[in-house]
Amino acid sequence: MELESSHTGITRRRFLKEGVLVPLALTVAGGSISTLFLRRADARGFYLRPPGALEERRFLAACIKCGKCAQACPYNSIKMAGGGAGIGIGTPHIVAREVPCYLCPDLPCAKACPSGALDKKLEDIEKITMGTAVIVDRENCLSLRGLRCEVCYRQCPLIDKAITIEPRHNQRTGVHSIMEPVIHRDKCVGCGICENACVRDKPVIVVMQSPPLQKDYYEF
Repeated sequence: MELESSHTGITRRRFLKEGVLVPLALTVAGGSISTLFLRRADARGFYLRPPGALEERRFLAACIKCGKCAQACPYNSIKMAGGGAGIGIGTPHIVAREVPCYLCPDLPCAKACPSGALDKKLEDIEKITMGTAVIVDRENCLSLRGLRCEVCYRQCPLIDKAITIEPRHNQRTGVHSIMEPVIHRDKCVGCGICENACVRDKPVIVVMQSPPLQKDYYEF
């Protein structure tokens, strides 16, 4: 009897090749996808967390995404992050341009947190460290262009502490003064009220992650 040389099955070599290499490739690809996903989450930019939030990595580990802080906020300032947040999906944050943190004296959001992601012991609003306001577009800041705006300064809840006005000569006109808003990072709590109040279509002052304080000495 003549044996058929053709068949519809797979050869041993093909089985070994696809049975081993394909899962390996999927594993590698999966790892790459996970890595990209995590990188995307880590590189997403800065999320403005509610008052009393732990350092970001500790916050993400502690937050149980229950939404109780958002429910406790009387201004609806706290939102829950969507899918674009990567590993931070479902965690609370504040979009200052829409609704900033109005620094409730009793800090109900922190008191409502059951996991410790927000510090319940925080009582002094001047001790909050959510971020730091920064003028990111000096060319379009009305005050720096010589116009009397000063809205960010006047709306600041820590006026003359977190933001002060420093007059200087307007070299462009040679006549008028520039009333420059200056942010003091050691006093700014990052509430975002200045960002929300900015009169420009795109705010020239925004809250960013606070950089580490520079020391005037070296540690050995």
